[in-house]
Amino acid sequence: MTDTVRTLWIRNPLACADPDAAGGIVIQGRRILEKIAAGAQPRQPVDETFDASRHVLLPGLVNTHHHFYQTLTRAYSPALNKELFPWLTTLYDVWANLDEEQLILASELAMVELLMSGCTTVADHHYVFSGALLGAIDCQVESARRLGVRAALTRGSMSVGQEDGGLPPQSVVQDERTILDDSQRLIERYHQRGDGAMTTIALAPCSPFSVSRELMLESARLAESHDVRLHTHLAETEDETAYCQRLFGMRPLDYLEECGWLTNRTWLAHGIHFNDDEIRRLGQAGTGIAHCPSSNMVLGSGMCRTLELEAAGAPVGLAVDGSASNDHSNLANEMRQALLLGRLRYSPSDVTHEDVIRWATQGSARCLGRADIGGLEPGQQADLALFKLDEPRFSGAENPLAALLLCGAQRADRVMVAGCWRLIDGLPCEIDLGSLMARHDEAARRLRNAL
Repeated sequence: MTDTVRTLWIRNPLACADPDAAGGIVIQGRRILEKIAAGAQPRQPVDETFDASRHVLLPGLVNTHHHFYQTLTRAYSPALNKELFPWLTTLYDVWANLDEEQLILASELAMVELLMSGCTTVADHHYVFSGALLGAIDCQVESARRLGVRAALTRGSMSVGQEDGGLPPQSVVQDERTILDDSQRLIERYHQRGDGAMTTIALAPCSPFSVSRELMLESARLAESHDVRLHTHLAETEDETAYCQRLFGMRPLDYLEECGWLTNRTWLAHGIHFNDDEIRRLGQAGTGIAHCPSSNMVLGSGMCRTLELEAAGAPVGLAVDGSASNDHSNLANEMRQALLLGRLRYSPSDVTHEDVIRWATQGSARCLGRADIGGLEPGQQADLALFKLDEPRFSGAENPLAALLLCGAQRADRVMVAGCWRLIDGLPCEIDLGSLMARHDEAARRLRNAL
C-alpha cells in the first residue's frame, strides 16, 4: 500500500510574480497542481495550508553561472582594481593550490548563500583541476544532494597553459583525452534526464583563450552524442576579441560557430561584446546568455545587450558569476543590479522589475534547457522562493513585487525545492551555518597562505 501524496495550499500571498496566482498555488508532492486566482478556492480539498499573506511569492530563482571555488578568494588584495586578464593571471597562482576539502567547503557555502537568496537551481562552472583536485564535480554533486538543491554542474577544463600562449599555469592544464574521458564518465554517472532532474551535467571548456580548438570541437561532438548542454565564457572583454582575431583570425562568435557551438544546446557566460549581426545569429540559433551584471561592473568589462538579445530570440538568464569578481553569491541582489544596469544602458521604461524577475526565473531556466522550472504553472516543479518585507528597507513600499528589487531584498524567508522546504525563517535546514562559515574561512586562509 502506497502513501497518499499530500497537497499544500500556499495561500493568499502578499504579492505574486504570476498575476494569475494571486490567491496562491497548490502543491502536490513535487509539483504544482493548481494556480489560485485572487479570492478563489482550490478546486479540491487540500491537506495543509501555509499562510503567505506576509510573503511575496516567486518561482525559485535559477542561477546560470558561478565559480563556487572563488568564494575562497573574495576581496583578495593582489587582485583588486584589475581588468579581466591581469585579474585572472593574479588569481590563477592561488587557485592552482586548491584541494578537495577546500572545494567542498567553497561549494557548500556558495550553494547555501544562493539558497538563502531565493535560488532553487544552482549552476557552477568548475575548470580548475590540479593534481590534488581530480574529483571536483563528484564532490559538488554530493554537496548539492546534501543540501537538497537542484544543480546544473559543468565539467570545465583548461588545456592551453602559459607555455602554449594561454593564461593558466601548466599545473592546472589537462590534456584533451583526460578531459573528454572524465566528461563522459560524469555524464554517465550523474546526469539525470526529464522533468524533475536534480543533477545535470554540461560540458564547459573554460574560454577561447584557455582551451584548444580540438577540445572545443570534441566537446561539441560529445555533448551532441550524449544530449547534454554546452557552456563557456564568451565575448566578455575587448581583450578576448583581440586575442581571437590574433590567434584564430576571427571574432569570438565566428570561432564558436566554426567549432559547432552556435546551437540551442549552448549557453554563454557574459556575452557582452556582440555586434548587431552576431546578436541576430545568436537569436536564430537559440543560444542562451547568462547575464552577470555585478561581475561585469567589478571588472569593467562592459554592459550586456540584454534587450536586443532577447528580442532576437536568445534566452537571457541571470547569474552571480564567481565570488572573486562579484564578490557575493546572492541572486536576489543580482536582480537589483540587473535592473539598475539595464536602466543605465536603456531607460527606466524599457527594463522593468517584471523583466528582471523573468530573466532570473523563466529566462534562466531556458538557458539550462528546462521547461519544468522557472514558473508557477501546473505541472512544473514546486520550486518556490518566498520573501518577507519586514525590514526597515521596505518600510513604506506600496508595490511589494517592485520593492524586492528597488528596495534591495537580500534574503528569502522560505525556499522550497521539489516540494520540500529547504530554507525556513531565512536559515538553511539541517545546516550549522556558523560552523560552515568558520570552516570555510579557515580554508580560505589556508589557500592564501599556500603561496
